[in-house]
Amino acid sequence: MQITPLVWIITILVTIAFFVYEFFAHVRKPHEPTIGESARWSAFYIGLALLFGVGIGFTSGWSFGGEYFAGYLTEKALSIDNLFVFLLVMSAFAVPKMYQQKVLMVGIIIALVLRGAFIAIGATLIANLSWIFYVFGALLLFLAYRQAFANHDADPANGRFMQFVRRVLPVTDEYHEDKLTAKLDGKRFFTPMFLTIVAIGFIDLIFAVDSIPAIYGLTNEAYIVFTANAFALMGLRQLFFLIGGLLERLVYLSQGLAVILAFIGVKLVFHALHVNELPFINGGEPLLWVPEIPIWFSLTFIGATIAVATVLSLRKTRGDRKAAERLEERRDRAAEPGAGIADARSADAPSAGPRASDER
Repeated sequence: MQITPLVWIITILVTIAFFVYEFFAHVRKPHEPTIGESARWSAFYIGLALLFGVGIGFTSGWSFGGEYFAGYLTEKALSIDNLFVFLLVMSAFAVPKMYQQKVLMVGIIIALVLRGAFIAIGATLIANLSWIFYVFGALLLFLAYRQAFANHDADPANGRFMQFVRRVLPVTDEYHEDKLTAKLDGKRFFTPMFLTIVAIGFIDLIFAVDSIPAIYGLTNEAYIVFTANAFALMGLRQLFFLIGGLLERLVYLSQGLAVILAFIGVKLVFHALHVNELPFINGGEPLLWVPEIPIWFSLTFIGATIAVATVLSLRKTRGDRKAAERLEERRDRAAEPGAGIADARSADAPSAGPRASDER
């Protein structure tokens, strides 16, 4: 895939322009987006991402187009999991809804910058060290295990990192609109808004470690890696407000992502064996009998995994909700006046069987 420096510059400038527009058009004035606004912009960004993938397919070949779509699906799924953690962070810090847009925007920009840095590092490592695929594969298998047993019950506002920040910096417990600092009694304090952004930035760093090796398992093209990440992050702010209630219902999302990460980890190890140069493995010769997993299979597997995780999550939460409603109905009936007396009478009354035998 031939990408000239001019194409890179235009792509980066257009990406920056989108986020600048987002800030001035939607985020600068604090407000809570409506469902209609969130739906329109989410559809716009998803449609734009799909059109871009079709453009890659027509201009560079559908092999690269397939790599882009597989990467975009993976990064979008990881970004939605990222949104769930953002939700936990903002709940822990009790961020007012009208200021949540700003927190999300800053968090998404930090994520893009960090992923851009990791993309550059990953491209350099891949170009110079063929054995790095073993490292990436092992890392993804470990991350898959951690993701499968992810615990979202931790309190991000009182973790070790945030406790350290509070010890080092003067912090106030009250919000002062959406300001990061406030002057109280002649002394400058950092606000909870600042702490929230610091926490989200720290979380973005962890997610960048997850996402970049994952997409490099699907494509070696740095341009596809960057654009898939950029499009996955675009519209994420609107998606948060659109599916905010749905996020808590995706109870099997972590397990679905674990399956995807494990699959890509295995794919990376297979690729590493196929291009092996390590002297202690097969005498430094490639293991050509090891299969290379085709991109069409990767795309199908990732899409099917996301679909299955979503359907099972919604089915489970729907079943749990119905069970809770039935339990509540039974409790309401038991609390009705006379219900206890009627139950007691029915319990004390002789049954039809013994009465019939007495008559006989």
